[in-house]
Amino acid sequence: MAIVAVIDYGMGNLHSVAKALGRVSDIRVEVTSDASLIRRADRVVLPGVGAMRDCISEIKRLGLDDVIYDVAKTKPFLGVCVGMQALMDFSEENAGVECLGIVPGSVKAFEQNLKDPLTDAVLKVPHMGWNQVYQATKHPLWRDIPQDSRFYFVHSYYAQPEHPGPVAASTSYGHPFASALVQDNIFAVQFHPEKSQQAGLTLYANFVNWDGQC
Repeated sequence: MAIVAVIDYGMGNLHSVAKALGRVSDIRVEVTSDASLIRRADRVVLPGVGAMRDCISEIKRLGLDDVIYDVAKTKPFLGVCVGMQALMDFSEENAGVECLGIVPGSVKAFEQNLKDPLTDAVLKVPHMGWNQVYQATKHPLWRDIPQDSRFYFVHSYYAQPEHPGPVAASTSYGHPFASALVQDNIFAVQFHPEKSQQAGLTLYANFVNWDGQC
């Protein structure tokens, strides 16, 4: 039976992700920090919530950084929320954190006094709740998900790739930001599919059927 490994580094809603993956397929889902099992898996998910400094620190302490580098080059790979941000080069969070450097770019903080450009109302940070996701490119993970579907977000920082090429979707909160990235066999999202009802479950179903080709 095919295996999807959900990387466990002590940060994030791991079991919610695993439960959602289990709902959409009979694939074997393993929440694990075992490097050998992650390498053997057919697909890999890197979830995450919390502070970037703690996430990167735990990934390195557990020796999972080298594993992530390897599987992110060879297998269908999905980053979720902080798991997406961790793929970048650098984050402004915690006075500056070197990230994994897999997708060129940085992680920026939403500005203070961020305003809605239409109403001029001040927007709260973190960005929390439902928001539209505009699909900027065709991709197998968008299959059967209508354009501008709403997904659930909780974040104070956002990924800004070095070049626009990796942007698979954008969302507006004060200004547009990248809400999904794609790079070869990597797909990463800022929102939480496991909290996003049918659209999120459809994305997870598409992931477990994805062969890593764009």
